Parts: sequence; structure tokens; C-alpha cells
Amino acid sequence: MARKFLVLGEVRDGSLRNVSFEAIGAAMLAADGGEIVGVLVGDSVQNFGNELIQYGADRVIAIENDLLKQYTSDGYAQSLLAVIEQEKPEGIFFGHTALGKDLAPKLAGKLESGLISDVTSIEEEGGNIVFTRPIYSGKAFEKKIVTDGVIFATIRPNNIESLAKDESRSGDVSTLSVDIKDLRTIIKDVVRKASEGVDLSEAKVIIAGGRGVKSEDGFEPLKELAQVLGGAVGASRGACDADYCDYSLQIGQTGKVVTPDLYIACGISGAIQHLAGMSNSKVIVAINKDPEANIFNVADYGIVGDLFEVVPLLTEEFKKLKVNA
Repeated sequence: MARKFLVLGEVRDGSLRNVSFEAIGAAMLAADGGEIVGVLVGDSVQNFGNELIQYGADRVIAIENDLLKQYTSDGYAQSLLAVIEQEKPEGIFFGHTALGKDLAPKLAGKLESGLISDVTSIEEEGGNIVFTRPIYSGKAFEKKIVTDGVIFATIRPNNIESLAKDESRSGDVSTLSVDIKDLRTIIKDVVRKASEGVDLSEAKVIIAGGRGVKSEDGFEPLKELAQVLGGAVGASRGACDADYCDYSLQIGQTGKVVTPDLYIACGISGAIQHLAGMSNSKVIVAINKDPEANIFNVADYGIVGDLFEVVPLLTEEFKKLKVNA
């Protein structure tokens, strides 16, 4: 049964986040041949409309306002409620990002609709859209459906494939004027502590360090390997607590949940809280001096050795592979 879905295109640092394209792919699975409408919210975002269309959206609605330059849940909620009222979709998809996790429940609550967060797969069974999401820190999965009202869902990055970019696709990019008023929050300035480079939550390759890196300088070999592989650097809570790195790099139950194609754990023992944040990675490589470390129980490949010897060797070998590729 063909359905209409909205997808929020999330713009960050002057570009669309990859999870926006994955959300379009997810919406196409749910729409079953229906219409996918991209939504852009900000102060100058209309130019991103064609990119959403090239990744599968049929058309795009842009809402631009000076008061939307920085994200606020009030401003964005007013914008999306106006689009929902105009389009009357079956549902709306967001990325499972800080923005999506804040905005989706606010909208779902206002419309008294169901929200399914952290979705990792979508299928249709008996005319129902069935969403799968992890529970109990990734130890189990549950399947859920929304029985009434607008469907709200957030999509975990790196789980549902986006369509290949098709630059020949075209569609209408229109604007919608929304009177943003009664904002309870005004953003004066944004100070970023996150590391530069690849976004950790969307990275295809992650090199993560634990207490075994021993110091802030101990992360340098990991950063070099990440740069060679085009990946991001992460950390266990133990490394963050020891002030080896910033908490913005923390992966785990109380940090970021990641699902990269390749996860290389360096000097990480494998505490259950850390495993909750990375155990669904497609390929896990563990490097640890302790052959009894718990991380080896979830690793696809294990290297028993000193990370300060192993990581530089891996870096050199990957450099050779890239040269010969």
C-alpha cells in the first residue's frame, strides 16, 4: 500500500548528514512505492534540496527563517508541525542523532502519536510497517508497529543503506513560510568540543582507545591510523575518566552508540558498558596485551600484543595497500 512519508534532512556544518540519506532509504522501505518528501529547516537551506532528491526524495519543502539559524526544539517543532499539517503524511523519519532524539519525541507528544526510536531495520508484514530496534543495551531486538496516528521514527546511522546518488534525478524544491513565535530558548553562541574530522556516530571506520593507551599522547598512533583509513577516533569511558581524551569521544552505554563497518579496539578490556556501544559493529578487531580480555569474546579478529607496536605496523601496512591500490 503506497504511503507518503516525510524525511528531515539534517544540515550540520554546511552539509547534509549521511544519516539523512539513510532515513530516505528507510522511508522508501516503509512507503512501498509512495511519495517521499524531504524537509529542510534552517536560515539558508533550500540549496540542499536537490541533494535530497538525488538520494531518493521525490520533492523537498524548505522552511527558512532567521530564527532557525541555530537548532531549538521550539522553532523546529513549529516548522515541522506546519509541514505535517499541510502534507498529512503517514509518518516522518529522523536520524537518531542528538537533534532527532530531542525533536521526534516532542512532536510525537504534541500529536499524541507513537514514536519508535533507534530503528535498525524496516519490513512490511501483513500490511503493517514493522520496525526493529535494539533493547537491553543491544542484547536483544524487538519488533514494533504504530497502530494509530502519524508514525515517528529515528534511524540509527550505518544500519539502513541509502540509495546511490543519482545526479540525473530532479524534483520540485519549494519553500513554506512559517511564522516562528514564542521561542522559549534563544541560542546566543555555540562552542563545539567535538573532535574535527569524521563524525563519530556516522563513521565507517573507528579506531578506539582504552586505558591501555596510558596517556593523551597514547592516542597519537590511533589518530594516525584513523587518518590513513579515513575513520574517526573513539574511546572507552576509562580513557575519558583518566583525562586521556574528551568525553565527546566516549563510546558505550553512557556515551555514543556506533555501528561502523570496522571497529578497531586498542587497549580496551571490554567492559559490558563499552560493549553496549559498539558490539553491533560489522567487523571488530581487538588489540590487547591480555589474552583473557573480555573484548576478545566479541571480536572477529584478535591480536594479542602491545598496541604501541601493533598499531604503527597496521598503519604502515594500510599505507602500502593504499599506494598499491
